[in-house]
Amino acid sequence: MEFRRLGRSGLDVSVIGLGTNNFGGKLDEAGARRVFDASFEGGVNFVDTADGYGGGESETLIGRIVGNRRHDVVLATKFASPRGEARHRRGTSRRWITLAVEESLQRLQTDYIDLYQIHRPDPETPILETLQALDDLVRQGKVRYIGHSNFRGWQIADAGWTARVNHLTVPISAQNHYNLFERGVEADVLPACGAFGVGQIPYFPLASGFLTGKYRKGVSPEGARLTGSPRGERVFTDENFDRIGRLEAYAKQRGHGLTELALDWLLGHPEVSTVIASATTPEHVAENLKASDWQLTPEEVAEVGAL
Repeated sequence: MEFRRLGRSGLDVSVIGLGTNNFGGKLDEAGARRVFDASFEGGVNFVDTADGYGGGESETLIGRIVGNRRHDVVLATKFASPRGEARHRRGTSRRWITLAVEESLQRLQTDYIDLYQIHRPDPETPILETLQALDDLVRQGKVRYIGHSNFRGWQIADAGWTARVNHLTVPISAQNHYNLFERGVEADVLPACGAFGVGQIPYFPLASGFLTGKYRKGVSPEGARLTGSPRGERVFTDENFDRIGRLEAYAKQRGHGLTELALDWLLGHPEVSTVIASATTPEHVAENLKASDWQLTPEEVAEVGAL
């Protein structure tokens, strides 16, 4: 397994991370344990969750499963999504952050969170208030590093600048929706990450499974995420299936699979520190881990992007 620094921090993370949005939903504890164990044994140390995944059950399962391996895992979670009907149980206010972190720590059965991330921007709360509250958690030892998710380029710059001029803990990571088919972050987010030393962590790197090649024209696996969904109807076009065919041929010519190509293309961007890859079986984990054995050259990254 290859490791990289997360942004310009000193934190080492495996280039393939484990996304756990299926824990507590599609996966019960036994299934989640099999996926986690396969990932950990394969060298994965970066595990990403959120307080809203599975209604909090994802964090709960991770707390049970990690056990005495806690200090060998870089545990990342997120806050800001609604956690109940009460108005204050959401967002990025100081009041909610101080409550949310305690609830996450309890579910995760840990004394500290390695990477605590703002799940989404909160236009109702000044970023200075949010960063001050997060800085307090770092000083208290409850959080080691901070990051954010779904920020645009200007928001990444604003958060970094605000933290620096106020001598607060600076965000080191940015999670964004990014894959070969969905590349909106290239215009502003990636340049901001590079300029401010923020490590990019793409989520949905396989376009909800479309970039695994399991979907074919007229054939969709039963129970798969895109099958029968409005998003699937938008994705399942002749043009996109032609793209899949070109990408599969490119990978096959080099002795690799489509999943490897999709993940390695992301890792070929210098702003990317790790890629969050979800899985529902140990076999899916093994397929994801193959990407750590193949490194695309800058020329190959450009070629694949053009396909």
